[in-house]
Amino acid sequence: MSYKTILVHSDAGRHWPARLELALALARRHDAHLIGLHAPKAAAMSGLLLGGLAPELAEALQQARAEQAAQAETRFNQAVAAAGVNHAEWRQGDQDAVASLVTNARYVDLLVLGQRDPAELEGFDRDFVEQVVLAAGRPVLLLPYAGRFESVGRQALVAWDGSREAARALTDALPLLRQADKVKLITINPKASRHGELPGADIGLYLARHGVRIEVVADRGDGIDVGNELLSRAADFGSDLIVMGAYGHARMKELVMGGATRTILDSMTVPTLLSH
Repeated sequence: MSYKTILVHSDAGRHWPARLELALALARRHDAHLIGLHAPKAAAMSGLLLGGLAPELAEALQQARAEQAAQAETRFNQAVAAAGVNHAEWRQGDQDAVASLVTNARYVDLLVLGQRDPAELEGFDRDFVEQVVLAAGRPVLLLPYAGRFESVGRQALVAWDGSREAARALTDALPLLRQADKVKLITINPKASRHGELPGADIGLYLARHGVRIEVVADRGDGIDVGNELLSRAADFGSDLIVMGAYGHARMKELVMGGATRTILDSMTVPTLLSH
């Protein structure tokens, strides 16, 4: 198993170049086909809304969006050429950014998205990332909006609780984990019903059989929630990647995310691979 098709999300925001840089590095590492999908988080304004504006303003808004898309495409093509990635293509999303990403995700192995930046919230759904993670059906590698990350996946931390979501994330991350210098698998307050007699032992053997250099760590996590415990352990271990299942569901038109998932989405400090 390897990543042969990678999709990186372009929204022409200030964090788009960092996502592109990461996606290019992954494409080189896995000899993958790279797709750049321009889908502005602020979905294109509907005809009804545009119809309520002065024609000059509506035309100016549409022209600004077209220019942003063109600039993003130029950056993508230049970066691809400079990086020496041989297989790449550019796509333009439609008016619904989430739907564009989810539809295209069906045909790729990995999506590269950016964490929500509170400074760039205006004009798009606050739960944009959550919607994509829960609906994509593919692993999402989420890049924090703060900080620079020279490497991703050399020192990985896998969150393991024996759940379906965790199993999915771990399997989805195998191409990265097999290339890692070291992988720590952590169980936090494990429940015997999900783990067996020795928490982490069976999944550790599974990873070892796949050629992963694995160390299993048990953690009680006393006095701290699971999400913050993961972030703390990632800092202690010098991890440059967290792998975890994403928990969430829709309720009354509102996305309800699991506690640990919500903490990571809001406060992540290193790139995180999430699968639902």
